Amino acid sequence: MDQERHREKVREAIKNNLSEIISEESIVLSGGQKVIKVPVRAIEEYRFRFDPDKRNLVGQGYGSSLPGDLVAGGRPSGGAKGRTPGTEAGSDYFEAEVSIEEVSEIMFEELSLPNLETKARPHLTAEGSDFRDVRKKGMAANIDRRRTVLNVLRKNLSQGQPGFHSVTPEDLRYRTWDIYEQPESGAVVLAMMDTSGSMGPFEKYIARTYFFWMTRFLRSKYKNVDVVFLSHHTEARESTDDEFFTKGESGGTRCSSVYRLALQVIEERYPPQDYNVYAFHFSDGDNLTSDNDQCVELVGKLTEISSLVGYGEIEGPYYYSSTLRSTYKRIRHPKFRTVVIRDKGDVLAALKTFFGGDPT
Repeated sequence: MDQERHREKVREAIKNNLSEIISEESIVLSGGQKVIKVPVRAIEEYRFRFDPDKRNLVGQGYGSSLPGDLVAGGRPSGGAKGRTPGTEAGSDYFEAEVSIEEVSEIMFEELSLPNLETKARPHLTAEGSDFRDVRKKGMAANIDRRRTVLNVLRKNLSQGQPGFHSVTPEDLRYRTWDIYEQPESGAVVLAMMDTSGSMGPFEKYIARTYFFWMTRFLRSKYKNVDVVFLSHHTEARESTDDEFFTKGESGGTRCSSVYRLALQVIEERYPPQDYNVYAFHFSDGDNLTSDNDQCVELVGKLTEISSLVGYGEIEGPYYYSSTLRSTYKRIRHPKFRTVVIRDKGDVLAALKTFFGGDPT
């Protein structure tokens, strides 16, 4: 019971600090191979303590106290508010070590690919399991009661003693699962990131953090989803995983180049009739003004063949709006979603906007 209570406390602490945990830079740089520490309040044991005001009290008789009332002084323990020195005892806490897998499990509970459709030719497969066999040996939790009862009745009837009795270990039957391949709808996710000179350290860090957790979510929850990494400045190109998360570039910005490359990749390798297509672009919004109309046109084409298209704008400390974001307000399509990230804690909100069902 204590272990289960401890696990619940740890899960609660992770949920309460999830926005800060996933935006920790060392996690992204380590590639997810990291154990992190989460502050968890200590579980206090019941004990008697003296009244802090040292008043003369007695311990017998029937008082007016109710379940849940504090025994000592009627005041909760805790530190002082503000900068005033406190006289009350504070709450103890310790740092519990948790793995990235535990954080991922809690984080990905409510995330899923939206608008996922069954395609005409689902040529991808995933492993599944099902109880498809019955054996004489197995785990007690997997006893097949129906077949066990029928086996006992059949045995007793053949011995001239009908009825359900004389059950022996040899009469028990157990369900056993088999691993099999099941077809899965094909899906591809296009990760598009602005790497131009206007993307400072903060903007690139936010974009990489989002794509790091997005990739981890997809590969842990969907076995056969392809992720294509596209980076751009004035020109766009396809990148490897390592290049996408580590290599920096410079130069001007022409966002239409990455949308044009995305449409080319879809046409050549991922036909929409066979794949669910998802595209997500993160930028600081600093784009050539003359290129904005071209971006709207290409995003419109991309939206028509995709299950979802997302645009995330990282709002740096030097400006509060961009012409690109204002231009995208003209796009009125249910499969086009936008988010604005002003702080590293907004990364979790962005993931929930794109993968958490209908946008709020």
